[in-house]
Amino acid sequence: MDGYMTIKETAELWGLSPRWIQTLCSDGKIDGAVKFGRAWAIPSDANRPKDSRVTTGEYRNWRKK
Repeated sequence: MDGYMTIKETAELWGLSPRWIQTLCSDGKIDGAVKFGRAWAIPSDANRPKDSRVTTGEYRNWRKK
C-alpha cells in the first residue's frame, strides 16, 4: 500500500521493537494507524510519539516509604 508502512518497517525506522509499535498502535498513540485484519498500516509521514513512561526512578521502592 502506498503511503503506509508495516510495523516492522516502522520499528526499524524509529529504533523500537515491533511489539512496542503494536502497543502504541492499539493504544491510539500513532495518528492515522489503521488495522487491517491482524496487521497494522502506519502512515509514512507519522511522527514518533513521545515516550511518556517515567524513567527518573522517582517511584522506585514506593512501597517501602
